[in-house]
Amino acid sequence: MERIKVLVSGACGRMGQEVIKAVLQDPELQLVGAVDRVQQGKDIGEIVGIDHLGVTISDNLTEAFKVTTPQVMVDFSTPASVMENTRLAIKTGVYGVIGTTGISPEDLDELRALVIAHQGHLLVAPNFAIGALLMMRFAAVASKYFPSVEIIELHHDRKLDAPSGTAIKTAEMILDSRKNEGQGVIGEEKIKGVRGGEMGGIHLHSIRLPGLIAHQEVIFGGEGQTLTIRHDSMSRESFMPGVVLGIKRVMELPGLIYGLDQILFN
Repeated sequence: MERIKVLVSGACGRMGQEVIKAVLQDPELQLVGAVDRVQQGKDIGEIVGIDHLGVTISDNLTEAFKVTTPQVMVDFSTPASVMENTRLAIKTGVYGVIGTTGISPEDLDELRALVIAHQGHLLVAPNFAIGALLMMRFAAVASKYFPSVEIIELHHDRKLDAPSGTAIKTAEMILDSRKNEGQGVIGEEKIKGVRGGEMGGIHLHSIRLPGLIAHQEVIFGGEGQTLTIRHDSMSRESFMPGVVLGIKRVMELPGLIYGLDQILFN
């Protein structure tokens, strides 16, 4: 059986290194390329603590596509570079599995049009942890029965964007479940921002602290009761089964898919 050729963008980051190891461990996948702004010229095996792999880190995605001819690019780069990387992949005919957050609804519209124009395959997933996907799905169900909800997301202090893509996706799913009927915003902020951000009347709160990985609580309130749905990723390994699934399924599914739940639950 021919293996799927994979290039990892953002290969030297903490998520990128986990993706490298996950690809190497799967007999259906073949690591052909690694791209990052740092450590160029080194073998990616040295960076992830594995023996020499014969895959040299490049800082030029265009050149890496030409040299390695991957079928799928997995991107865990930065919010500042993810759109440029994704545009290039689509135009080059490389399928994309995008885990970098910071992609706006307007960005998604642009990528959808590009994918259609180039007959591409693209998965944009705010979260790859199976438990997180279930948390979001359960929250969408619960939102039909509780009038009020707030979302608290907690991540490590090096995360570059807030709120997280998972929090935004959760709010979108709740609003969609309610047919976009938000909830009223009540009260006055004596300190600006103390109630967090607001999306369709739903308050989102972002916490950034060392020692955390990725965590989220969705707290519902009703008459005389609350319901809390929480997911915790204790290590980055928790995301890897979803990433590997995304690589394999994006080969089969044309167009733009937003959220791994669209693959997992459909």
